[in-house]
Amino acid sequence: MAANRFQHQRFELKYLVTEERALALRRFVSCHLKPDDFAASLPNYSYPVHSLYLDSPQLTTYQAVQTGEKNRFKLRVRHYTANDAAVHFEIKRRTNEIISKLRATVHRASVQPLLAGRPPALSDLVKPDGRQLGALQEFCRLMHTLRATPRSHVAYQREAWMSPIGNSLRITFDRDVLCEPEFGAALDGQFSQPMRVFDGQVVFELKFTDRLPSWCGEMIRLYNLVRGGAPKYAQGVLLLGEHRVSNHGVGLKIDATSAAATPAPRARATVASRAAVFAA
Repeated sequence: MAANRFQHQRFELKYLVTEERALALRRFVSCHLKPDDFAASLPNYSYPVHSLYLDSPQLTTYQAVQTGEKNRFKLRVRHYTANDAAVHFEIKRRTNEIISKLRATVHRASVQPLLAGRPPALSDLVKPDGRQLGALQEFCRLMHTLRATPRSHVAYQREAWMSPIGNSLRITFDRDVLCEPEFGAALDGQFSQPMRVFDGQVVFELKFTDRLPSWCGEMIRLYNLVRGGAPKYAQGVLLLGEHRVSNHGVGLKIDATSAAATPAPRARATVASRAAVFAA
């Protein structure tokens, strides 16, 4: 994804709407925004998004959502097709109402060694630079502290709209959200028996970096939108059942070449260290 579409810090407003309401909202939004450059030529302005979520054996990041912790984060590896040569290691952090994201774009060949514990290096990055290396190092630090491994594959179709000037506002419609347990890192985009997370509803989301435009407030009032949470990973785990993804005996499935990688030391995830991690 192009850098000019990536908002490193923002506010988010989420709503669950019917498909009929989503189509009406699309017509309203199209009067003010343009289709995302990446999806402008695609049917329904939509593209697939696949995320591999990592969590501890105790599902620490999932539990943080369930208990309503104001300061929390998620670890995920994101890709868009099974043939992507590059994938994105992302930390999505919430601090009260502010959402911040760190992203490092790495070579697909580096994914399994990094998740198996090999220390990150500039050579893992598609476009090496200090900021992305710092993001990758922080991802690996949090992963080691939590003893996090792959737990869940979440995918959906995203329709995206953006401001004609700058990147202060993005609006997305996420449809057909699917989730199932995933303990490996093949990143092939395949499902066997996925859970449909929001029962056919569309996740409508406003993402803005400064002040929400007045026309957005008008839209919210006109369509009587009621803000609510729509955490794809957490809701997916809740529907699947925690026992299906929190198996302490399940670890990262790696191939023989990745197994040869030397893992970095991993800190024990105690109750005290959990508090320290979320305060980081």
